[in-house]
Amino acid sequence: MQNTVSRRTITGMAAALAATLSLGIGLTPASAEYPEKPVTLVIPYKAGGSTETMARIFSIALAKELGQKVIVKTRPGAGGAVGATEVAASPADGYTLLFAAAQSLLWPPLTQKVEFGLDSFTYVGQITEYQQAIVAKADAPYNSLAELIAHGKSNSLNYADQSAMSRTFINYIGAEEGVAWTGIPTKGGGEMVPFLLGGKIDFAWSGGIHNRYPQKMKVLASMNAGTLSASPDVASISGKYGVSMPSQAVIVVPARTPATVVATLEKAMEAASKDADFGDLLANKLKFPVKFVGSKALSADITKTAEGLKTVIEKTKN
Repeated sequence: MQNTVSRRTITGMAAALAATLSLGIGLTPASAEYPEKPVTLVIPYKAGGSTETMARIFSIALAKELGQKVIVKTRPGAGGAVGATEVAASPADGYTLLFAAAQSLLWPPLTQKVEFGLDSFTYVGQITEYQQAIVAKADAPYNSLAELIAHGKSNSLNYADQSAMSRTFINYIGAEEGVAWTGIPTKGGGEMVPFLLGGKIDFAWSGGIHNRYPQKMKVLASMNAGTLSASPDVASISGKYGVSMPSQAVIVVPARTPATVVATLEKAMEAASKDADFGDLLANKLKFPVKFVGSKALSADITKTAEGLKTVIEKTKN
C-alpha cells in the first residue's frame, strides 16, 4: 500500500511539473525577444557636433526599426574615452550602445591609460565615414601630397595641430619623407579654418569641415583608407604608406553581447541607414556618404586599421 501511494505521489508531481513548464512559468522565466524595453545610445561628445547631430537623426530611424524608443545620452570627455568607458562597463545585453568615431575606441587604449581596450567592444555596424584629408588654401603652390612634400623640403611649413592623432600622422609622413614641419596648436576645425584661410598656417588636417569651403580649400590627400566622396580623384595615404586614420562612424556594444542581439541590431542599423532624413543630413549638410558596413566586415576593417595605428605610433616615438 505504501509503495502504491508513493508511485501516485511521484506521478502527480511529475504531471504538475510538466504542466508548469508547458505554461512557461515556475523554475525559469521564458526568454523575451530583444528588445523588450528602450535602448540607450551613448554619444561620447558634446552636443551640437557632427557625430551627435548624426546620432539624434539616426536614433529616430533606428527606433522605428527596433520597435522601441532609442534614448540619446551624451557623455563627453577625454576625446570620447569617458563615454566609451561607461559603455564598456555596461551589461552586455544590447540595451546600452555607443555611437562614436572609431578613433575614440582605438587611439586611447594604444596611447594612454584608459579603462577599456581594443577587445572591449563588439562592432555592430558602420553607417558613414568622416571625410578626413590634408588640405591647403586654394591658391597654395602645391596641388598634391607629393608637391607639398617637395615644397616642404626647401621651405619651412606650418600646419594646424588639432589633436594628438592628427599630429602623429602628419609627423609620420614627415619622418617617412625626411621633412620637418611645425605644428601650430588650433582648437578644432572652427579655429583651423581662419588660420588656414588667413595664411597663419600652410596646410592642415581636416575631419570634413573643408567640404564647406570648396572654393577656398583644396584637398591634397585623403587620410582615410580610400578616396573621399567629394574628392574621388585625390589619392589616399594608404596607397603610399599602407596606413590610414580611423574614419568609421560606428555603433558598438560591450564585448560578449549575445550574437542574436548583435544580429538584430545590425539588421536594424542597415535599414535605418536608408532613412530619408538621415540621408539628407549626410548628403546636404555634413557632406558625408551613407556607407553601411556590417559587423563581420567592419570588425576585419577595424583590426586592419588598428595595426596601421600601431605602426604609426611606433615609428613616431621620440
